[in-house]
Amino acid sequence: MDKRSLTKLNMGAENAAGKPQQGFELAGDFAPHGPSKCFDDDGRLKRSGTVWTASAHIITAVIGSGVLSLAWATAQLGWIAGPTVLFLFSFVTYYTSCLLAACYRSGDPVTGKRNYTYMEAVQNNLGGFQVKICGFIQYFNLVGVAIGYTIAASISMIAVKRSTCFHEKGHKNPCKVDGTPYMVMFGVVEIFLSQIPDFDQISWLSMVAAVMSFTYSSIGLGLGISKVAENRKIKGSLTGISIGTVTQTQKIWQSFQALGAIAFAYSYSLILIEIQDTLKSPPAEHKTMKRATLISVATTTLFYMFCGCFGYAAFGDSAPGNLLTGFGFYNPYWLLDIANAAIVIHLVGAYQVYCQPLFAFVENTAAKYFPESKFINNTIDVPIPIGGYQPYKLNFFRLVWRTVFVCLTTVIAMLMPFFNDVVGILGAFGFWPLTVYFPVEMYIVQKKIPKWSTRWISLQILSVACLIISICAAAGSFAGVVHDLKIYQPFKTMY
Repeated sequence: MDKRSLTKLNMGAENAAGKPQQGFELAGDFAPHGPSKCFDDDGRLKRSGTVWTASAHIITAVIGSGVLSLAWATAQLGWIAGPTVLFLFSFVTYYTSCLLAACYRSGDPVTGKRNYTYMEAVQNNLGGFQVKICGFIQYFNLVGVAIGYTIAASISMIAVKRSTCFHEKGHKNPCKVDGTPYMVMFGVVEIFLSQIPDFDQISWLSMVAAVMSFTYSSIGLGLGISKVAENRKIKGSLTGISIGTVTQTQKIWQSFQALGAIAFAYSYSLILIEIQDTLKSPPAEHKTMKRATLISVATTTLFYMFCGCFGYAAFGDSAPGNLLTGFGFYNPYWLLDIANAAIVIHLVGAYQVYCQPLFAFVENTAAKYFPESKFINNTIDVPIPIGGYQPYKLNFFRLVWRTVFVCLTTVIAMLMPFFNDVVGILGAFGFWPLTVYFPVEMYIVQKKIPKWSTRWISLQILSVACLIISICAAAGSFAGVVHDLKIYQPFKTMY
């Protein structure tokens, strides 16, 4: 995700808070008149994105910590259903992304008014109560991602500690580590970073995230392949984890939970419009975006198939919930440490990228309702004595609110430190509304598809089918939480 995309995602939050669209970018980015050699038809600087840059942004956004649970998800479903479900999710994601791409411009797909954010597209196509529902789901999802990232980062930090312990004391040593201090450490770092007002606009952030995510994903894939070669056989079964290893009820719930984990791995619809807004035209942006979506989803699916299938082939029914922290691999321990360090670095930055829109929404809403409040609106210049930097603008409301938010997400992560359950819940909650429902409904409005026509019925069948899948995934994930809570003691998580 590049600087322009992240800025727009943040501004989507500001628009939701009632802020006007102007001030979206620097004044120098606007042309005084219509399109020219230097400016586009909306008066902004000429966009230069291509099918390849858009593909890169999508792949960067999609391939993340969700890939680590795919071996476990495949183990729940088996050799037939696992790859089949992965393929079906990829197809649905590609198809609905094409529908969403067609909604980038309202009215005419070539000359119509541009929608700069997902929320703006929903506003201009659906309007009314649906915008509020969309905003609630987006921000709830962002809170969930913050909790999930806290859990994932702490587990990876613990894995580095345990990997060193296993190397020094042997694999039979339990090497128990308390997870709470590591969550606190991650929370302290995020409290500090969250005070940087424009953290989401740091241009190198996307590059670092891309490098880190590809690093740990590739290491996980490579270790899976080496494990299969070491075993000299392919583990697993056609129907997944066997009854006996788990009860029949657990088999059903875990299969549903696996659907949520796969859905989470494919979630990127929220930023598709922002990526599309970086594309140059001609050709029309929606045509370029469809090609970029095909390339990126095909690439991602191939990568996911390798990670999920090789992980399952290596471990069979005992495939860990997190491929790099479940200690199916012990050696080379330094390579595992590099992979887990890459996960932590990636998630430290990704936490801020996802939380900045929520921060902006709350702060702009507070400023709107309490314009006279000095606590909310006033800033104090704090000089920075080194490096010749501009004074830091301290805002007490930002300091208190962002600190409280990070503390709350950290405490919730301590209370529910269940990686697979949280990933499943996030995937289930975000997949149907953001990836399927809103794109389908906006496309129907955009293309003026008649009610009860064959195409309208087909799109509604797709939407209802995905809703049922999301409900099943959510039920499985919540059942997993209930099961884990039976044997869990708060703030005493040992790995």
